Amino acid sequence: MMVSLTGLMATAAGARSFAAAFFLSRNADGGIEYIGTGVTWLLLCLSAVAIGLVLAMVMDTRRSDLLPEALLDDLRNDFKTGAFSAAVQRVQGDGSFLGRVLHEAFQQAPGGHAAMRRALEQAADAALIGRVRKLEVLNVLGQVSPMIGLFGTVYGMILAFQAIVASGGAADPVMLAGGIGTALTTTFWGLVVAIPSMSAYAILRQRLDGHATEALQGAEQLLGRLRAKRESAT
Repeated sequence: MMVSLTGLMATAAGARSFAAAFFLSRNADGGIEYIGTGVTWLLLCLSAVAIGLVLAMVMDTRRSDLLPEALLDDLRNDFKTGAFSAAVQRVQGDGSFLGRVLHEAFQQAPGGHAAMRRALEQAADAALIGRVRKLEVLNVLGQVSPMIGLFGTVYGMILAFQAIVASGGAADPVMLAGGIGTALTTTFWGLVVAIPSMSAYAILRQRLDGHATEALQGAEQLLGRLRAKRESAT
């Protein structure tokens, strides 16, 4: 029984020490250091925001949302059989990247192939910029969070040096622990936010560019087929 109570007490002490080390900053007297703790929890909130953004952008950069294979196959069949009106109606209500850019291109069909090509490129640029802007939030989080962590680092070191000055140069390690702990904890959480955010931004940006480029190539091939059909008809 004594062994189990001792184990429970050790577990509780370990939990308290973990919370004190990673979620709370304390003064030399054991009280909460509010500025350092505030910086830590700000970074924790930013990490939650980053996780939500990553999940949202993973869904927004899916291949099926940018280049649905079923739509592309149906459009190829429509162009092959000459059912151009069916192709126009098919992309009109489609919300994918491919559907939107082709819809804009088909709107310029009376102006010829050059007009359709310009509309396609402009629509693709506008749609891609809109998605990239959402991704840039991750990039901003990755850039800003280390600066917030650095603010906490500098603040913690100021507290440590103040403790040294107050003690006349012979500060007790306990007095230094609060400031140094604040400095290290905020640096830690700044990196925790920055590293995944920047990594996710790079991966998702590459994924978005790859799928968008492939969708644009598919759209250009369809316009090329339409041009060939028109030229052969004349």
